[in-house]
This record gives sequence, C-alpha cells and structure tokens, in this order.
Amino acid sequence: MFDWQPLSRRNLLRRTAAGFGSLALSSLLANENAARAAEELAAAGRPAGPLAPKEPHFPARAKRVIFLFMGGGPSQVDTFDPKPLLTRDDGKPFPHAKPRVQFGETGNLLMSPWSFKQYGESGIPVSELFPHVATCVDDMCMLHSMHGTNPAHGGATMMVHTGSENFIRPSIGSWVSYGLGTDNANLPAFVTICPTLAFGGVNNWGSAFLPAEYQGTALGNASVPSDKARVRYIANANLPREVQRMQLERLSQMNREHLARSGPEASLEARISSFELAFRMQSEMPKVEDLSQETQETHKLYGMDDPITANFGRMCLMARRFAEAGVRFIQVTHSDSDVQWDQHSNLKKAHTKNALEVDKPIAGLLKDLKSRGLLEDTLVWWGSEFGRTPVVQGGKDGRDHNPEGFTMWLAGGGVKGGVRYGATDDYGYFAAENKVHMHDLHATILHLLGLDHERLTYRYAGRDFRLTDVEGNVVKEIFA
Repeated sequence: MFDWQPLSRRNLLRRTAAGFGSLALSSLLANENAARAAEELAAAGRPAGPLAPKEPHFPARAKRVIFLFMGGGPSQVDTFDPKPLLTRDDGKPFPHAKPRVQFGETGNLLMSPWSFKQYGESGIPVSELFPHVATCVDDMCMLHSMHGTNPAHGGATMMVHTGSENFIRPSIGSWVSYGLGTDNANLPAFVTICPTLAFGGVNNWGSAFLPAEYQGTALGNASVPSDKARVRYIANANLPREVQRMQLERLSQMNREHLARSGPEASLEARISSFELAFRMQSEMPKVEDLSQETQETHKLYGMDDPITANFGRMCLMARRFAEAGVRFIQVTHSDSDVQWDQHSNLKKAHTKNALEVDKPIAGLLKDLKSRGLLEDTLVWWGSEFGRTPVVQGGKDGRDHNPEGFTMWLAGGGVKGGVRYGATDDYGYFAAENKVHMHDLHATILHLLGLDHERLTYRYAGRDFRLTDVEGNVVKEIFA
C-alpha cells in the first residue's frame, strides 16, 4: 500500500528542485530552437511568430487593402454624387430640418461649381474634378449612403481608423494584421505612408491593446514630402550588419533567458519580435522604397513627371510595391497642414488644387493594379472621415462638415464594379437609401478579407473587443 505523508512546502521544493531546473532548461532550449527556426523561416521569406500568415475564417475575396485617405472631408455633391435639385434650388433655404448637432452656422443651398458627366459602360456620373478617376468607374463600387455621428474631425477620423470616436482602440490595419498576419517575413503587415499627425495622430495607426507587432509602420508624415518619407532609423551608419546581428543575438538570448525564468510575457515577446523584424527590414524596406526600378512609363502613369501630381503619385506607386511585396494593409494619406479637403471657404480653389494632386495618381494605381492582375485580390478603399453640407458656409464659397451622408468608394478585391449603392436625399445632405454606417463598412471590409467581424476579437480588461464594437452589418449586396 502507498504510504502517503503530507509534505511541507520546504520539503516539496527541496525534493522537486531538480525537476524545476529541468523545466527551465527545456524551456530555454525550446526558445533557442524557436529563435533558430524563426531565422530559417525569415531567410526563406516566410514569416514566423505572431505575424505568420493565418487562415481566414472563410474563403477570402481580397488578400490585402490599400486605403486612400483624403484627410479633411471631400464634398460628395462636388465629386461623385451629383444633385440636379441642388443646382435648381441654388440660393434657396434647405427645405427640410437640418441636423440637430452641427459643426457651425450654415446658410442656404449652394450648387456645385463643377459639372458632371457619365463615364464607362456603367454610365456612372463623375465631376470634372476627377477626369482620370472617371475612366475607371467600371471597376468601382460607389457607396453613396455612408453616414456617421460625429461632425468634428478628431472623433470622425478616429471612427474611420479605429471604429471608435473617443477611446484608444486598435486601428483597422492592426486588426487586419492580427487576423491575417503578413506574407513577407521582412516587412511589417501594416504600413502607412505620410500619415497626418493631427486628429488622433499615431492612434490612427496604433495597435492600442493589441500586441505591438500589429502596430502600423509609418513612412514620414503629412508634413514630409513623399520622396523624403522613410522608416525612421532604418539604417545604422555606425555599425556593420554582422555586429548588429551579434548584438541582436545577445539581446535575444538575454530576453529569452528571462522568459525561461519568469514565464511568458506578451510585452517582452512583442519586443523580441519587433527587434528581429526591424533588423530584417534594413535590407528589404529600401528595396521596396527604391522607385528607380520602375519604368519611365510607370512613373508617368502615376503622374510623377508632373510636379503637381508627383508627391501623391510617388505614394501610390509605393503602395503598389508594398502590396506586391506581401504587406497586408497599406494606407496612403492625402493631407497637408495648410489645406486638406476642409473647405469651409475657398471651396472652388482648394478642391480644385486637391483633386489635381490625386486624380491622376489614383487612376494610375487602379490601372497598374489591374494590368498586373493585382486588382482582383486587392481592395482599394477611397474616402474620408465625413463629407460636406450642400448648404453654404463662408459667404458663397464654402461647405461645413457633414457626417449625415457622404460618399466612399471601393474597387477590386471582390466587389462589384460599375455600381452605385445607396443614396442620399435629393440635395445630398442625409443618407436616405441602403444606409451604410462606418461599422457596416468595417464589417464588410473584414468580410472581403475572409474575416468574420464578430469572431475577430481580443480580450482586454475583462471583455472581448472587436473593430465593430457591438454593431456592424456586412453589405453583401456589393459583392461580385
């Protein structure tokens, strides 16, 4: 018969000490083997660890996203949503109640100073502001019934990027990285090119409470010309690569020895992964950023031969190169500290300037992706935090913020081309038909990537969080 005698805590530790040592040793060896395996995968171009490619919840229509963010709020009634009654009733009072919460004082109806024409086989109307983009309408799905709740740039910008107006939440690019990983071991899963530092700043591409691996990597910012936009500290002029490798290996060894003693630490694991990725990026990132590899015809396609379009054209071409290289989510921001698309006054001059800068590059990106067979599984998303009012502000040449109804468009990535979905009212003020909230759009984008927005969750502070919070309906009617 087994003779059971209770052990004191001291005797238990004395008798099992060798066993704890064996556990620690096996953990240390496992970490070393994991590190070695990660290096071998990286050498073969295959990601390991948290950024390794993950299976989607169901078959995906798109593999990646390029988000073209027009900071400030382009006017839907002056770009892609023509309203004949607005022209007819120019100068008259808006015949319905205005929103209860408005950003500023507004006056009577203001017709668009630009004419519209129908384009493509689909006959979609586009403003004369966008003659180049207009040639691509048969590949585009116009969402005319977008709406939100916040008329201020800060809250509305945070909503577009994070699904929340006033809390620090992970950005959509971070959620996509968390859900799908990356296809390139030597590049981040999420890159943002020349992002604005205003209206939420780094929170708009941050990972918040998600692990640090999923944070966006910024190239420059909105105040830096795109030819100067680089990942900071990507090169080390003081130490050769071999010495850096030795330093990183020693640091990794120390960190993993600590993990073996103390157990798993998500923050430390994330730092180890970020150090490794930063080291590998030194060789891969400059290759993607080197546009001299592209033909002169490609440069012209993106408008890089014209000083007006060169800056944004360079950003769009880099986006295509990142997409080809396996980056999962790429954001390109058109914004500057002086103008943006925020025309409370001076609408005609400033909207003309902005459209001239982006029209040809955007069309070049769509055509380039299509010619390379990339548009089929790349979702291109164009839009801003809100639109603008059909009523006047600032004398006779301005419009106020309008989250009540505005236009975004999608192209490629499994959506129908040459269609208009939803509608605003007769004057373009309120979303009126097949309304699409930002939560709905986020749910739809995730679905196109093969992710169920209700299953893509992360437990933090005692609850499960998701990009769409407790809302969001997938707009399946726009799927090809």
